[in-house]
Amino acid sequence: MVTQPARAPRPQGTVTRGTTHPNRLRRVDRWLVRAAGPVLRDAPRPVVVDLGYGAEPVTTAELAHRLRAVRPDVEVVGIEIDPDRVQAAGRWEGPRLTFRLGGFELPLPDDARPVVVRAFNVLRQYPEDAVPGAWRTMVDRLAPGGQLVEGTCDEVGRRASWVTVRAGSARERDATPVPETLTLAAHLGSLARPGDLAERLPKALIHRNVPGEGVHDLLRRLDRAWAAAAPYAAFGARQRWVATVRSLASDGVPVRDGPARWRLGEVTVPWSAVAPTTG
Repeated sequence: MVTQPARAPRPQGTVTRGTTHPNRLRRVDRWLVRAAGPVLRDAPRPVVVDLGYGAEPVTTAELAHRLRAVRPDVEVVGIEIDPDRVQAAGRWEGPRLTFRLGGFELPLPDDARPVVVRAFNVLRQYPEDAVPGAWRTMVDRLAPGGQLVEGTCDEVGRRASWVTVRAGSARERDATPVPETLTLAAHLGSLARPGDLAERLPKALIHRNVPGEGVHDLLRRLDRAWAAAAPYAAFGARQRWVATVRSLASDGVPVRDGPARWRLGEVTVPWSAVAPTTG
């Protein structure tokens, strides 16, 4: 009797639209260079996954280039659920930059568990109730101390937001991982008001921008502080944004980091400040 070889498990997830542009993810990459620097430097094997890179892996190659400033031997693996996209990405491969077929299950060997997973513009097409399971599947594959960065941005990367979820953030095996932070980031020169970032919130929050929810309150307070900081516009959009975030902090919002990051058009808050209410 001939034994048939076992079939590889079907990748978990569905094919995305595949939209991609050079530098689309520069804001999250810039943030990752700082935020993931310690875990990358300490990792015995620094593997990073870019999940759902789209029609062309230009942003995966950019991620590899940027992270090599932190860890020159970083291994970046682009994972896509569309076999044609994986095949087409072959021409981009190089030393420590590879591509493979897969989905949320992150099909890597156990000795190559990623210390960082970047999953951008992937969950946007899913229903909100699919997010916890996707987070759990990805976080379960992380190396100890690793982190998932999941979010969304517009087509040219001028508006973006993301959450960070750490390995071990779910104390029980079947529990939903709890993010640590939410970051909002924008090209300040084209920002009319912070509330415009609402349409680029991560899937876990985009339907929660309604009265009574933390993220709605955060965006309203940002808008008010932005309006009050209008006089700073004479000194440039960066100064106006820094004044906005400083006002937010003075008003009791537990913002993270400091002016050096705020000047880049970022604001990061703990997840507890925006976590959805039940129901």
